[in-house]
Amino acid sequence: KGVKEGFKKALIINGVGYKASKQGNKLVLNIGYSIPFEVEETDGVKFNVVDNNKVEVCGINKELVGQMASKIRDLKPVEPYHAYGIRYEDEYVVRKEGKKAGKK
Repeated sequence: KGVKEGFKKALIINGVGYKASKQGNKLVLNIGYSIPFEVEETDGVKFNVVDNNKVEVCGINKELVGQMASKIRDLKPVEPYHAYGIRYEDEYVVRKEGKKAGKK
């Protein structure tokens, strides 16, 4: 399957002002830090920026694709209150309830 179709992992970037872009063979991520993160493509792994908020990691080796997607996801883990951060497309984030203000 890897040689014919290739393997693919989709990542969703969620947050105010968070975005992804591709410059040459680098993936540039603006994810709420003072400087953007740059992730370079390796042998057998390519990045496709579908939208400002969606990145696809593609390649013929399933292990390398999963490992690179995991490294990108670890840059900004999803926080449970607003669901800001980087997550897989098929991942379900359990949201926590915020503070209850004004109750006596």
